[in-house]
Amino acid sequence: MRIILGIGNPEQRYKNNRHNIGFMLLDYFADKHSLKFKASKQEYYFCKGNISGEKYTLVKPTTYVNNSGIAAKQLLDKLKTPVNELLVICDDINLDIPVFRIRVSGGDGGHNGLSSIIYHLNDNNFARLRLGIGNDFENGSMAEYVLSDFKKDETEKLKYTFEKSIILLEEFIVGGYKQMLNVNSRINKNLIN
Repeated sequence: MRIILGIGNPEQRYKNNRHNIGFMLLDYFADKHSLKFKASKQEYYFCKGNISGEKYTLVKPTTYVNNSGIAAKQLLDKLKTPVNELLVICDDINLDIPVFRIRVSGGDGGHNGLSSIIYHLNDNNFARLRLGIGNDFENGSMAEYVLSDFKKDETEKLKYTFEKSIILLEEFIVGGYKQMLNVNSRINKNLIN
């Protein structure tokens, strides 16, 4: 079973924050597939689905960004899912909106949520879908920036990000990260041409 975990903060006041783009994409995906999140007995909300016979679980931790690894560990242990079946969606200040990147493994890139997941899983061999949120902030005000809401013109660009990301999530569910990477290459090639 594939697991797609969005990084974000659970309270309503954070709903449209840049740091919550992982949650936002999962909500968009769930709406498209007529899924509803429900509370678990552990520290996350989840919903389950099926595409072409492939089962998947969408996960939104309730542990806040900096402790996302707690929920990731709980769910992977509960479902006995190997770490390479996990895809994590997170924000990236090094990418502009609507740019997105896939990484199959690696470090946390300075993202506390990814750092927590790597720490709690004791493994970094999971895929990441990094969604650009821009970096239009003064030196020393990054925390304030990532906890700010997207501007109106940015939300228009997010529609593109989400539409293309939905395709990638569906490819991950059906064929794993290699298939997702192949489709991503075609999407990015079309952007350049």
